[in-house]
Amino acid sequence: MLERDEWWRDAVIYQVYPRSFADSDGDGMGDLPGITGRLPHLRELGVDAVWLSPFYPSPQHDAGYDVADYRGVDPRFGDLGDADKLIAEAHNLGLKIIVDLVPNHTSSEHAWFQAALAAAPGSPERERYIFRDGDEPPNSWQSVFGGSAWERTPDGQWYLHLFDVSQPDLNWDNPEVREEFLAILRFWLDRGVDGFRVDVAHGMIKEKNLTDWTSASTILGGLDPAGPPPPMWDQEGVHEIYQSWRQVLDQYPGGRILVAEAWVAPASRLARYVRPDEMHQAFNFPYLEAPWTPAALRAVIDESLEANDAVGAPTTWVLSNHDVVRHASRLGFPAGTPRMPGIGAEDPQPDAALGLRRARAATLLMLALPGSAYLYQGEELGLPEHTTMPDEFREDPAWERSGHAERGRDGCRVPLPWEADAPSYGFGPAEKSWLPQPATWAEFALDRQQGVAGSTWELYRSALGLRRAHGLGRGTVTWQDGAFAFRNGDVLVVTNFGAEAVELPAGARVLLSSEPLDDDGRVPTDVTVWAAL
Repeated sequence: MLERDEWWRDAVIYQVYPRSFADSDGDGMGDLPGITGRLPHLRELGVDAVWLSPFYPSPQHDAGYDVADYRGVDPRFGDLGDADKLIAEAHNLGLKIIVDLVPNHTSSEHAWFQAALAAAPGSPERERYIFRDGDEPPNSWQSVFGGSAWERTPDGQWYLHLFDVSQPDLNWDNPEVREEFLAILRFWLDRGVDGFRVDVAHGMIKEKNLTDWTSASTILGGLDPAGPPPPMWDQEGVHEIYQSWRQVLDQYPGGRILVAEAWVAPASRLARYVRPDEMHQAFNFPYLEAPWTPAALRAVIDESLEANDAVGAPTTWVLSNHDVVRHASRLGFPAGTPRMPGIGAEDPQPDAALGLRRARAATLLMLALPGSAYLYQGEELGLPEHTTMPDEFREDPAWERSGHAERGRDGCRVPLPWEADAPSYGFGPAEKSWLPQPATWAEFALDRQQGVAGSTWELYRSALGLRRAHGLGRGTVTWQDGAFAFRNGDVLVVTNFGAEAVELPAGARVLLSSEPLDDDGRVPTDVTVWAAL
C-alpha cells in the first residue's frame, strides 16, 4: 500500500478551466462558486484531485497566464473567500486541490513591473526583471508567440519577454525574486492547497551571456533531443530552484506536490525534474502527441516508464488539455496527421464518430497504465472540439498574433454542457456563455449520460472505479505477444489498431470495453478491452 502522503503516485487528476466549468451568477463566465457547486460531480466520477487553471487577477492577455497578483482572485471568478470555500468543500469530498503557478513571467500590470518602468535603469526595481541597454535588441531570441523576444521601453532599455509583450520575464538570478515565490508558495499552502502545477517549468533561468539563438527550438515543444538545450530553456539552474521549493512543501503535511509543465526532451532529461528532491510529477507531452499507431504508443510508453523508473518517480499520462485540440476530434483524422493549432469551419473536419470511438479506446488504454493520469474537463462527456465556431467569437491571442492563420485554442475551451434542456446547457442560469456552445452539445450533456449504459460518462466512471479496485496505477506493464496487449497486475489490456477483429485469450473475463465486442466475442477495430485472466 502507498503511504497516504504519496497519493500523487497513482492519482487521477482532473483539470478545471475556470472560465468554462460552471457559472454561478449568470454573467456567462465560469467562476469559483460555480466550481464549488459542481464538485460532487467530480467525486461521483471518481477522480482524486482537481487542478485549477489560473484564477488570479490578470488583464487576461493570455488567458490568465499573465498574472498581476499571485495572492488574489480575479473578480471575474470571485474572491479569496470563494477560494477558501472551494478548497474546504473539495477536502470535505476527499478531493485534493492543485493550483497553477506562473513563475517565468508576470503580467506587465504587476506592481513590480509598473515600479520597474517608473524607476531608472540599473535600479533594484529593474533588477527583478531582465533589462538590457543597447541601440538594437540584445540578442536574436524570438518570442514563442512570434517576433522578437525584446521590447523597448521609453527610456531606451529593452526587457525580455519569451511570451507576449505583456509578459515580462522575471530575473531568477535575483534573490528577491526567489524569496517572493517561496512566500507565494507558503501563502497558498497555508490556505490548504495540495500542490502547484508549474507553468513553463523549464524556463526561468537564462544562460548568463544571453547567447544568440535563432533555431526553431526556441518554440515550446520543438526542442532537439540530440542537441544542447537552448540558452533560454532547461538550464541547470532551474533544478536548485525546485529543490528549494520542495523543502518548503515537505514542511507541510498531507503530501503537497509540484507538477512540471516542462517541454524537455529526451525523456531521460525530463526525468531530472522529478528526482527525489525536486518535483513529484512532470507532464508527458510525448504521450499526448503520439499518433494513433501501436508502434508509436508502445515506444513512448516504454521510454516514459524507463526514464521515470530510473529516478523513482511516477509517469504521467494525458490526452487533452486547454492548449490542444480535444482528443475526441484529434483522433477523428488519419493517424499521423500533424498537430493542429485549432480547427475552423473552413478547415478539414474530423470524422466525429471515428474520433469518439478512438477517444474512448485511447482513454481506456491510458487509464490502464501505471502512474498518474490527467483528465481535461468535458472529456468524460466525450466532448469534441468546437470546430465551426464563428471567427468573431475567438479570444485566443494566437488568432490575432498569427494574422488569423491559426484558429487558436478556443475550440477546446467552450463552456461545458450539464443539462440538455437548460439555458446554456446548464453552464449557468442565463443563456449567455463567454464562448458560444455548439447546438449539437445537448446530446453530450451530463444529464443525458448519467445512468445510461454505454455512455462515455459511464465508461469513465466505471474505468476509474476498476482502476482503483485493481491497483492499476501502482502496477507494471508486461507486454504480451501478438496484438497490442499488456498485463498490469491481474488485468489484461488489449487495444485493436488493426482492420480485423482480435481474439481474447481463452478464459478471459471482460471487465470493461470501450465498445461492444463482436458477435463472436472478439475485439473490433479501435476498441480497448480490460479483461481478467
